Amino acid sequence: MNLTTSRTISLRNLVLSAMMLALAYVLPFFTGNIPQIGSMLLPMHLPVLLCGFLCGGPWGAVVGLIAPLMRSAILGMPPPFPTAVAMAFELATYGFLSGFLFSKLPKKNLTSIYVSLLSAMVGGRLVWGAVTALLLAFGTSPFTLQAFWVGAVTSAIPGIILQLVAIPAIVLSLQKSNLITL
Repeated sequence: MNLTTSRTISLRNLVLSAMMLALAYVLPFFTGNIPQIGSMLLPMHLPVLLCGFLCGGPWGAVVGLIAPLMRSAILGMPPPFPTAVAMAFELATYGFLSGFLFSKLPKKNLTSIYVSLLSAMVGGRLVWGAVTALLLAFGTSPFTLQAFWVGAVTSAIPGIILQLVAIPAIVLSLQKSNLITL
């Protein structure tokens, strides 16, 4: 790869990452900034996962780390502690794993998309649970396994379904249209 190609790819990744960060900031407005709806539809997760697929793991991790902290600092949503902090680790994991695994799998097809996506989703949720438990360990309300299950899975089922449908469709359509070379 020559220097011009390398710079072009870096610039493309920077622009796409900035777009994904902007989407992570804007999409929660469509849920009306209502935390219950946001925790069901997970609007910040979509652009972070896409950033990982489109730009690679490191770019996805940075966007995932910044998105909830930036939104919390500017708007107060999600609440800074423990929500935004735990989400920052969760989304950084999403972005990193989706991009890293997708780049390592041999074929860029529907199977590799789903393997990368499901692994990122599970990994991110486990990191979210671990960070939340750590942050709440010294407080008055412990983080139980039941709270993890409700927060990570049952209340998020609509968002999980949305991710499983939308992310592969978007990645495949970008591949087929040659708008993005993966």
